[in-house]
Amino acid sequence: MLNLLIKSICAFKRNQEGVTAIEYGLIAAGISLAIAGVVAVFGQDLVGLFNGMSDALSAADADAADPAP
Repeated sequence: MLNLLIKSICAFKRNQEGVTAIEYGLIAAGISLAIAGVVAVFGQDLVGLFNGMSDALSAADADAADPAP
């Protein structure tokens, strides 16, 4: 019985599956922090960029819908 318990504990210590999951979790957390940082730094610039593109597309659509004679 004690021998089985010792073997089970040794097998648990050799198991690396949980370690891999933790590593992937840390990588995902790091990537999330990097994305949050980039959005915090460049967020307003991106909003202005996309609003400018939206305005340009709206103007192009209005020109295409009403062709000049």
